[in-house]
Amino acid sequence: MSFGPLRKLGFLTIGLFDEADPRAGHLATLDLIERGERLGFDSAWVRNRHLQFGVSSPLTVLAAATQRTSRIELGTAVIPLGWENPLRLAEDLATVDVLSGGRLNPGVSVGEPMHFAHVRSALYPDTADQERFGFERLTRLLSCVRGEPVSGFSGTEGIETYSDRVQPHSPGLGRRMWYGGGSLRSARWAGQNGLNFLTSSVVKAEAETGGTDGVPDFAAVQLAHIREFRAHHPEGERARVSQGLVVIPTDTATAEQRAKYEAYARARTARTTAPQGPQRLLFAPDIVGSSGEIAERLLAHPAYQETDEVAFALPFSFDHDDYVQILTDMATLLGPALGWKPATPGT
Repeated sequence: MSFGPLRKLGFLTIGLFDEADPRAGHLATLDLIERGERLGFDSAWVRNRHLQFGVSSPLTVLAAATQRTSRIELGTAVIPLGWENPLRLAEDLATVDVLSGGRLNPGVSVGEPMHFAHVRSALYPDTADQERFGFERLTRLLSCVRGEPVSGFSGTEGIETYSDRVQPHSPGLGRRMWYGGGSLRSARWAGQNGLNFLTSSVVKAEAETGGTDGVPDFAAVQLAHIREFRAHHPEGERARVSQGLVVIPTDTATAEQRAKYEAYARARTARTTAPQGPQRLLFAPDIVGSSGEIAERLLAHPAYQETDEVAFALPFSFDHDDYVQILTDMATLLGPALGWKPATPGT
């Protein structure tokens, strides 16, 4: 089925910073979120990077963003739960959601932390062998977020009052939880458990999905994941899916910027021609060109045709002025070419 015009336009940033001056990079990320709201974007998403030079604490950044914005939805794409205690994370999620007035869209994922063998003694010095990093960790988080009891005690003790569920409780937050998945199994689980589904520019090239002649096709794999998710979701075809490809409009870019963007995409093309590594990860090609050219390619993309929300990923290593140009072209040229209408204050 086709979903028609694009309904929600968002963007995703890694929040890059210089180790010698991390404040400047974090402030630049906040500037992009504020700018996105002024441009009419529906959502701004922050990636999570541990022990790298991108945002490691997205909820802290988004808490600051709640005080600089009033309308735009704020998302995480994604928080890897292997680094988190679900109960404590639920408290942080609810707090930021309350501060935002109900605009938080938490995206999460499960799995063993990246480079776990190197960080396990620092992350879980006493319990590393007992930790479980599968879906049961997310089930615990969902239970906490949705207001189910986490303590056997509630009531007053002396002058203090205690709750048996996470506080603050934000009633709508549970419906705005997203799972970032790239496999049929994760798509199925997200649907069965009533989450929203974040797709990205990386999927697993599985035997059950793919293209022709044994060569995996990214769009076909992603489409299979979207359909698997909706087939198992209580809301079926109405279940929310957001697509997150890397698109770089060049309409108002300088010649120098266009050359940089094309070189960036060209250097990343080799990884898109075949599955990578033991997990057979398949990467989507970056799409660089005028807004008209990008819109034409997206409208022909089978997976895009079955979504009406996007969170286009900004490239990792560009300058702030580049991001400003890209976001401006997305909002003023690419979005309208896809049938999108910018949000206005109060909507």
